[in-house]
Amino acid sequence: MITIRKNIGQTLNGPHGPHDGYTWVDAREVTRDDITLLQEEYSISSELLADIMDLDEQARIEKEDEYVALIVRLPAFADDSHGINQYCVPLGIVMLGDTIITICQSDSVILEDFSRNRFRQYPIETQEGFVISIMGRAAMVYIRLLKYLNRQKNLIEEELHRSVRNDELIQLLSIQKSLVYFTTSLATNEILLEKLQKSLYFKVQSEDEREFLEDVIIDNKQAIEMANIYSSILTGTMDAFASVISNNLSFIMRRLTVISIAFMFPTFLVGYYGMNIKLPFATNPMMMYLIFLIALITGFGSAIILSDRRKRKNKTRKREYKGSKKGRKQGRKASKQTD
Repeated sequence: MITIRKNIGQTLNGPHGPHDGYTWVDAREVTRDDITLLQEEYSISSELLADIMDLDEQARIEKEDEYVALIVRLPAFADDSHGINQYCVPLGIVMLGDTIITICQSDSVILEDFSRNRFRQYPIETQEGFVISIMGRAAMVYIRLLKYLNRQKNLIEEELHRSVRNDELIQLLSIQKSLVYFTTSLATNEILLEKLQKSLYFKVQSEDEREFLEDVIIDNKQAIEMANIYSSILTGTMDAFASVISNNLSFIMRRLTVISIAFMFPTFLVGYYGMNIKLPFATNPMMMYLIFLIALITGFGSAIILSDRRKRKNKTRKREYKGSKKGRKQGRKASKQTD
């Protein structure tokens, strides 16, 4: 869908500004017909449009004969059953004379905010200011989504503290994937912002725009640091829960091993008297009840012996821990007295 808005520099920042305004061609959720129209009406190369349609395309700026093209990475939402899956899409920006064209293969909350004037006072009187404003709004949305992902992570951790289930682990994996997408996109946007300060094709005209560009760079770096911190915390959380699952599995296997050892003796006895050979007391009619009684005694006896042994080990560990703790307290008291 292509929407054309005229006199952007005037309508959004006062009726009569120092600039004559420009035309904004907003192309979102583009189809093949839209791509054909962009090629024919505005002479945009098919290679550039193919790069914009590529989800993995990185942010950059390039100069063609008739226009200056930029690709920016914007956050986007995915349809997911858990509702916490975010990814990033490339936004193509073409500066062509008095026209600026934005091309995105999906919808974006950032472009929607600009189309409905739902943003703070950005310097959009010029095309360069409009580009910087989009990147500044993108940085703020990144920070907001990162805080949202962190809150979701905390809620999932509380659920996992009660019981470790596959659904919560899958949600954590989805958050980790979103953080990887955000970190990569923010890093490429940072490189683009640094190039905009030095590029000969992108000339910032006013002092306000220069200051705003520096603020956008700071916000983008803050988003990168937040993404790295949240990603590191989430990685540690996943490793901790993996250790918990491994410990629970070890505990279950140990209990099953104790049960199998406890039933090894009665199984041996019953199997021995089940052989098809002559055995002592095999003709005695009471031998069946005696074997059953001996099997029960040996089974419960071996289980009690193994459980008592495990309890003794646990008590020994507790005493060793208390002794080491008492030793540390005495060491601290001695160091205080020495001081």
